[in-house]
Amino acid sequence: MILFTTDHSQYPIVSTIFEGLATYRCQSPIYSRNASNIAITGYGVFDGSGDSWRPVKKDKMTDGQWRNLLKKGGVVDTNGRIWYPSQSSYKGSLATTDFNVPKGVNTDAEWDSIRDWLRPVLLSLIECDKVHIEGVTFKNSPSWCIHPLMCKDVVIDKVKVFNPWYSQNGDALDLESCNRVLVSNCVFDAGDDAICLKSGKDEQGRKRGVPCQNIVVINNTVLHGHGGFVVGSEMSGGVKNIFVSNCSFLGTDVGLRFKSNRGRGGVVENIFIENINMINIPNEAILFNLYYGGKSREEEANDSTVEESAEIYPVTEETPCFRNIDIKDVTCYDAGRAMQFKGLPEMRIDNVKMENINVMNCTDGIELDEVSNADFKNINITLKKDGEKMNIQNCSRININGREYNKIGKKNLMIGLSDKQR
Repeated sequence: MILFTTDHSQYPIVSTIFEGLATYRCQSPIYSRNASNIAITGYGVFDGSGDSWRPVKKDKMTDGQWRNLLKKGGVVDTNGRIWYPSQSSYKGSLATTDFNVPKGVNTDAEWDSIRDWLRPVLLSLIECDKVHIEGVTFKNSPSWCIHPLMCKDVVIDKVKVFNPWYSQNGDALDLESCNRVLVSNCVFDAGDDAICLKSGKDEQGRKRGVPCQNIVVINNTVLHGHGGFVVGSEMSGGVKNIFVSNCSFLGTDVGLRFKSNRGRGGVVENIFIENINMINIPNEAILFNLYYGGKSREEEANDSTVEESAEIYPVTEETPCFRNIDIKDVTCYDAGRAMQFKGLPEMRIDNVKMENINVMNCTDGIELDEVSNADFKNINITLKKDGEKMNIQNCSRININGREYNKIGKKNLMIGLSDKQR
């Protein structure tokens, strides 16, 4: 085992990219840039000493865990909800309004004063090619665990990642703007998203213009995470030509998770997913949400605190586009909702094919909002309560088991599914 030091002064503050934006962070304990022919193999363990870096939310711990955490010292925010390992970490959080990237911090002295907030990813590879990672275990990362950025020809095989489920931003694997990647035979237990594809955020991501593309994800197991397989939400450079097969998700918050919002831009297309098994998914088994961090116009219309429903925005370079999605042979036992698709009025989720989807013992069925050209074939949904149904609104050209609905307006269309086609 290699255990990285908890002395944060040993990690220089460097210019890098985190959560899709240019910023400064503490340098990753394992780091390379503009290098070729990199191999990390064997059966050892890299431990990032993440507990010395990470803030912790109270609602992610038991009362006993929270009491023991407070005994370590640190700082609790004014609401008593989040524990920070130091005053430096807490100060950094106050300078942060856009996820984890601070603003208004300019001088070296100011950056140094929030050093503990600048949590590094455990393994950072930037603009590298011919990378082979096999057999290694990574655990307890300060933030994201494995982050290849703008890398080419990457193989990640038989790798294990273990982060505590309460670890903030404890993603297992984030492939950002990478090309030609194989992820196979891995086990991920994450505090955030498990296998995640990204390509930069908003204007910076669009300006970079490097998609995450030609990715194969096969024979992997996810034990915990916010999402088993995830695209977004930083996908402004685009994500395309993705194949996912033979993966199992056990207890992830969401199974297949696609997320974005207005302002991102970028095109997500040509996604092919098959042979997915899930169990104990508390939220959606399959989720497409283009209102990540916000509300759709229907949700705003139903919100008593909002006077009018959201306007339909013009299509610009800031409009995200999700199209050409093919998902088949999915089995899930026990879920919150079987599927949810929430597209934008100005850019619907387009050309979706769903075949042989079995979601058993779920609380809610299927919800489609702002979707066009969707084909649902052999869909079996078993609810925990009576009233199996499929809710559709603001959609067009929806084909369900051979029956086509050309135009569905604002009013919910509830479709009952027969015993053979539930």
